[in-house]
Amino acid sequence: MDFTETFSGRRVLVTGGLGFIGSNLARRLLELGADITLVDSLDPDSGANEFNVNGIRDRVRIERVDIRDEARMSPLVRSQQIMFNLAGQMSHIGSMQEPLKDLEINAVSQLKLLETCRHENPEIRIVFAGTRQVYGRAKYLPVDEKHLLSPLDYNGVSKRAGEMYHIVCHRIYGMWTTVLRMTNVFGPRMRVKDDRLTFIGWWFRQLLDGNTLQVFGDGKQIRDLNYVDDVVDALLICAVHPSAAGNIYNLGGEPINLLDLASLLVEINGSGSYARVPFPADRKRIDIGDYFGDYRLIKNDLGWSPQVSLREGLARTLDFYREYREQYW
Repeated sequence: MDFTETFSGRRVLVTGGLGFIGSNLARRLLELGADITLVDSLDPDSGANEFNVNGIRDRVRIERVDIRDEARMSPLVRSQQIMFNLAGQMSHIGSMQEPLKDLEINAVSQLKLLETCRHENPEIRIVFAGTRQVYGRAKYLPVDEKHLLSPLDYNGVSKRAGEMYHIVCHRIYGMWTTVLRMTNVFGPRMRVKDDRLTFIGWWFRQLLDGNTLQVFGDGKQIRDLNYVDDVVDALLICAVHPSAAGNIYNLGGEPINLLDLASLLVEINGSGSYARVPFPADRKRIDIGDYFGDYRLIKNDLGWSPQVSLREGLARTLDFYREYREQYW
């Protein structure tokens, strides 16, 4: 889909705009001629990194604001046409360690933000970043949107609340809201300094540092991954396609087990090693087992499907961190 005419001159707000997905989205929106405001609290536990806007800082408006701050968010949403709502607490382990913070960011603050939009700018189009974590352990594969919702950690519960606040605003107030349930998103500009937000980001760092990749358990757990450019495309299409309003969509990619993924990474890198290790107890308790998403609904409704192969995406990401490792280590 050609987004150039659709986004040229549009006023777009991106919450979590200094994070991984937000900053990649901002770069794409700039190419399309949008007028962009990035909002981010720069929470040290998040994926926010000021280097993520290196080279585009003078072409976007950046506001260091917590979305929980209604007084400051009100004027920011008032004149916007589209909001990509990517702000959130994404750490599964973090949600168990600080459950009230997780609830405040992913549920309470989302309701506050939506109420601000409803009062200040009810015509704004909102696309919300959800997560496959709401499903918990899969009862069948691939997992579609009709699957039972039974999250295994507090993060899945709070993200479910956040997404439903968005959908209720559509059903009751007629606001344009769409939810994308994302799976493992990877690519340039993700947090790799630890494994707090993503296992694959940590693997990139370990591989480039010459360390052995640790694969928990038997390594047969199946996952699917999406390269960030494909996720950006999904976000864009959900903001403009008439069929998207009020809907929840799964994203998804090529299913692969973790041992094979580790092997593929080592192969692409040209060196490295991996080994199976026992599951840490705190992670085993909230592990979802096998998962890969059924994305036929968004494909049939909106025409989206992933375009970047897993191999190509991994290669691009490794190249990025080889060049910019000092900014992310």
